[in-house]
Amino acid sequence: MRCDEVDYEILGDDMQIVEVELDPSETVIAEAGAMNYMQDGITFEARMGDGSEADSGIMGKLLSAGKRALTGESIFITHFTNSGNGKKRVSFAAPYPGQIIPLNMAEHGERILCQKDAFLCAAKGTRVSIAFTKRLGTGFFGGEGFILQKLEGDGMAFVHAGGTVVRKDLQGEIIRVDTGCIVAFTEGIDYTIERAGSLKSMFFGGEGLFLATLRGTGRVYLQSLPFSRMADRILEHAPKAGGDRVGEGSVLGGLGDLVGGR
Repeated sequence: MRCDEVDYEILGDDMQIVEVELDPSETVIAEAGAMNYMQDGITFEARMGDGSEADSGIMGKLLSAGKRALTGESIFITHFTNSGNGKKRVSFAAPYPGQIIPLNMAEHGERILCQKDAFLCAAKGTRVSIAFTKRLGTGFFGGEGFILQKLEGDGMAFVHAGGTVVRKDLQGEIIRVDTGCIVAFTEGIDYTIERAGSLKSMFFGGEGLFLATLRGTGRVYLQSLPFSRMADRILEHAPKAGGDRVGEGSVLGGLGDLVGGR
């Protein structure tokens, strides 16, 4: 499997952009809506399939689109191609605050598994498909669902994580993680879901009923702020129906409402 060789630069700190440099005729594939800006000379087209050899032909494209539909993603992947002369740049940004992780797939065994909403973009030739977890219990209690995205290739791929990114290189160790905090891991890692301690800890510990257990030899990428956790906090403090809201700090929020005439 040969992917296009692309250069890149990551810009920013907490709300990052990856700027990909394309030589003439080179292509980068990306999730629909991820493009931020591009130079003149780059053309784009939404296609069913990732452009790899695995989805060549109409049946391959339909199968690839059907698999993406299972993950809740758009059935189309946008292909950005440098159709001009000289090097051109196109950039991609994630939809919420966090960091972009550059993955040299050749250094990760040419295969990596990631959460279904983590993939951002990759060099053409990268195969984007789905992978089911091995155990049914993982699917029911995994929090983020039992369908993971599988990236295959020997080029550059980019995934997005919320908050701070932590990389763990496991050498036969075991690590237990909140299910939403997993971004990606290599295939040498076994991923299962186990009960979070005693019944009292499960219901009153605030860490959820189940934790993900990662064991084996390989690399794991974790995130400190899953989007689901951030969304829960936003909804918790959002205005209620009828115009009522939850004030900051409760008492101070109430005083602010009185001063404001509410």
